[in-house]
Amino acid sequence: MDTHKDAIPPHGGQLINRIATPAERQEFLEQADHLSRVRLDERAISDLVMIAIGGFSPLKGFLDQANYETVVEQMRLKDGLPWSIPVTLSVSEEVADTLKEGNWIRLDDAEGNFIGVLELIQKYHYNKAHEALNVYRTNDMEHPGVKVVYEQGAVNLAGPVWLLQRDAHPLFPNYQIDPVQSRQLFQERGWQTIVGFQTRNPIHRAHEYIQKCALEVVDGLFLHPLVGATKSDDVPADVRMRCYEIMMEKYFPQDRVILAINPSAMRYAGPREAIFHAIVRKNYGCTHFIVGRDHAGVGDYYGTYDAQYIFDEFKPEELGIVPMKFEHAFYCTRTLQMATTKTSPSLKEERIHLSGTKVREMLRRGELPPPEFSRPEVAAELIKAMQN
Repeated sequence: MDTHKDAIPPHGGQLINRIATPAERQEFLEQADHLSRVRLDERAISDLVMIAIGGFSPLKGFLDQANYETVVEQMRLKDGLPWSIPVTLSVSEEVADTLKEGNWIRLDDAEGNFIGVLELIQKYHYNKAHEALNVYRTNDMEHPGVKVVYEQGAVNLAGPVWLLQRDAHPLFPNYQIDPVQSRQLFQERGWQTIVGFQTRNPIHRAHEYIQKCALEVVDGLFLHPLVGATKSDDVPADVRMRCYEIMMEKYFPQDRVILAINPSAMRYAGPREAIFHAIVRKNYGCTHFIVGRDHAGVGDYYGTYDAQYIFDEFKPEELGIVPMKFEHAFYCTRTLQMATTKTSPSLKEERIHLSGTKVREMLRRGELPPPEFSRPEVAAELIKAMQN
């Protein structure tokens, strides 16, 4: 693919496309009944989609052992390219025993639909504790990412994949913008600098503040909420998207913001996931990426700004996308506006910080969070959803 007009090349230099052509798809479908099958869970399906559409460029499939080990230990693929999260397909010993290296494997969704193909080049065992401690910095089963690792199969399947069809997202077809399209949209708008914003939470005033600060220095904002698998107590994706639609309608300059969904699953890997999220947004065409307080964190497994410090472990040109690091924003009762400690002379008691947990509790009780925390229309939408 010719990317010379794009603001930034994809990670590794080439945008990967592993969506089968109609002819290839037909060929695979004709073999459907003769192929060994592996059923994918929600996360594996979103990984398959992200590989196929180029969101995980340069990956063409699930990691082999050599790449898996360098990613876990050094946050790099074996050729040295930065890559911080292992993207693997795990199965049980019993399933692995039925699969032969060198064969095509049929990939099914939960309903048994034939959605993809894996060319199995390698099966390998891996050390779960080693992955947990390196990637998540803990092997505590209470950590949602660690829990997934310990509950998944003992054998990883490696090899290139093909996605047999790209269906419209059942909930957000209008916001399903793949990397090829987002790059095209940025070009059409003449944006040379684009900042990506990742979130799995409903938008609040602190988010809005840092997004608009970033927008002051770049051409466009790519609002990219994650709609893949998240924790059961996270606010559902459809509610979060409605909140973003309200913001787009009322509080953002529409010609400078694009709202799209990120089909990925959350790993909750804190610092490593911040790098991963930045690389994904680079593939979508972003030149900059917002990294806020405790990015992609959960509980108190990571330090408040660890996700910002980790960017210093790479040379800027290796990552190729510029992190925009923001401190925790709050409403300052002295200056009567959103601020951070960098811009506000306030004392601690003059700052209104509201945690997501605290807000969720208020919403469940049907209480409207104060306007310093949330735009009233967004808060009303959240209350409605919480009460259902």
